Amino acid sequence: MEKIIINDVEIELTKKNIKNLYLSVHPPNGEVKISAPKWMDEDAIRLFAISKLSWIKRHQKKFKDQQKFPEKEYISGEKHHFLGQCYLLNVVYTNKRNQGVEIRNKEYIDLFVRENAPKHIRERIMTEWYRSELKKLISPLIEKWELIMGVKVNEFGVKRMKTRWGTCNPTAKRVWINLELVKMNPKCLEYVLVHEMVHLLERGHNKRFIAYMDEFIPNWRTVKEELNSSGL
Repeated sequence: MEKIIINDVEIELTKKNIKNLYLSVHPPNGEVKISAPKWMDEDAIRLFAISKLSWIKRHQKKFKDQQKFPEKEYISGEKHHFLGQCYLLNVVYTNKRNQGVEIRNKEYIDLFVRENAPKHIRERIMTEWYRSELKKLISPLIEKWELIMGVKVNEFGVKRMKTRWGTCNPTAKRVWINLELVKMNPKCLEYVLVHEMVHLLERGHNKRFIAYMDEFIPNWRTVKEELNSSGL
């Protein structure tokens, strides 16, 4: 593993037995990594990095801005997102066994918990509600796009992911979706799901993959930019 510096941007360089260059910027501090073919010389890699500087700095700024958001405390008055809308959290104390979450008046998220419930319990209830709501959205979308694309998803799941909005295992025909998508505009979820399902037709991100994306979601580039520039 090597390091190169371009305009004060430090880049971690790894050479592998691959055909193409891969550039990535990672949270939380915007670390930059490039994977390059073993045969490629450093001058060519540096030229590639220079051509991507504006993209790198834009994504580094995004991660820096995200750090400004305080950690959620799950208390009344806090702002929480659901399907692209911002709601005020309202913590309601209840002695009932069933604790949970409800949307009220398109303005509030009511969180029903026992009195003195600690933060980790309030967070767990919110997370379980988010997960359940996201799964309700994913199932009909998969059915819709299976018919359109002529593919079959054997299994899907929801989990928190730090660097990806979704993943697909083409062999197992299994798709994973990032839990954070439940907070964003539903079109972002559909874009990510279609992206992962296209991998059942084409494993790589090559011209054939892009052609499928252009066919199924012609405005996918705009949705991708909205997704990746979100403050969430």
